Amino acid sequence: MTTMIGVSLAGREVLMVGGGPVTARRLARFLDDGAHVRVVAPELCDAVRALVRRSDVAWTPRRFRRGDVAGAWLVHAATGDPRVDRDVAAAAERRRVLCITASDGARGTARLSAQTASGDVIVGVVSDAGVDPRRSARVRDAIDGLFTEGRLPLRRRRKTAVGRVDLIGGGPGPGDLLTVRARRLLAEADVVVADRLGPGSQLVGELDPDTLVIDVGKRPGHHPVPQDDINALLVQHARAGKRVVRLKGGDPFVFGRGGEEVRACVGAGIPVEVVPGISSAIAVPQAAGIPVTHRGVAGAVHIVNGQAALTAATLAALADPATTTVVLMGVAALPRLAQQALAHGAAADRPVAIVESGHTPQQRTTHTTLGSAVADARAVGVRNPAVIVVGDVARAGLLLPEWSREDAGSYAGGGPYEGTG
Repeated sequence: MTTMIGVSLAGREVLMVGGGPVTARRLARFLDDGAHVRVVAPELCDAVRALVRRSDVAWTPRRFRRGDVAGAWLVHAATGDPRVDRDVAAAAERRRVLCITASDGARGTARLSAQTASGDVIVGVVSDAGVDPRRSARVRDAIDGLFTEGRLPLRRRRKTAVGRVDLIGGGPGPGDLLTVRARRLLAEADVVVADRLGPGSQLVGELDPDTLVIDVGKRPGHHPVPQDDINALLVQHARAGKRVVRLKGGDPFVFGRGGEEVRACVGAGIPVEVVPGISSAIAVPQAAGIPVTHRGVAGAVHIVNGQAALTAATLAALADPATTTVVLMGVAALPRLAQQALAHGAAADRPVAIVESGHTPQQRTTHTTLGSAVADARAVGVRNPAVIVVGDVARAGLLLPEWSREDAGSYAGGGPYEGTG
């Protein structure tokens, strides 16, 4: 029967006997753990030699002697000669030092686990009887997949005096477009403060039943929870020792007020981390087959908050044939935007695409021009959430077959750009 324990090697001495590829793989792991490593071997393979040169590793260029074990907390034998490995294990046994024997794991007093980690949770897999490293590695990989999907119970049960806040960019909507780190932090969260947009509704069902979910979603003209109150919520729950996730659509720092929330946490002395997300300014046009830059068409992107006043830089970008202007939260502002752009020299036939509900089954794309955008949007009943793209990249047929406006919609069917919405 094997008892698994967690051992910290940071600052402790590890003796590695042998200089071949097995030593190279495991030497890197010991160094990552902060161990002080000595290598005893007549020769070194290139990989071990490179690690010895690059790191603080002492190499003794000779065969193993029993006295080499002195001072070590852990011994690793991988000489390629089973008899020498057995001698190393016997010398370690006499000095009551744990020993990993690569040639015959069952003879060693310790085994190196196949391990994976999610944050500060480390899972190691070893065989109990009959060492089988390939099987251990496959089990480890399966666990790693569950970590990646956020499907393991990672929430802490012992609370700390002060929690932390993680601002997560949820991307344009689908849960599988979140980063691996975002999925892990959601699985660890005690409190989730979620926006209306993004993947929140899909992921709530995957959280622990007692995870507190607070909806602070805003709609045009309707902000039930002001930003100052959101900031206060984050600080309040973190001060109570909770792990708080602020889940936003898109990216926290692209018109997501993430900077304000970071400042509130820092000012209150709360640890805070920002996890980037795929910005809707890029992802939603992409879902409709629109690249925001394209060689020979557009070499710059200007991203605008449609609710803000148009600046001189924005008006110049709207008229610049080599610049793509992406407007977020701009449906209500479309008449003002089109009128001012035309008044400042933008061509009336400049292509415009309005992509509604990007990356959802309701996605719809309307291709039009600056001169016709207001009337066309009104005719088809364009509604939020929508991303407006102004520039030559928005013309129908740039990458895909040119469809009629009645057919133009989602390109997210069975393949990357198949089907209509």
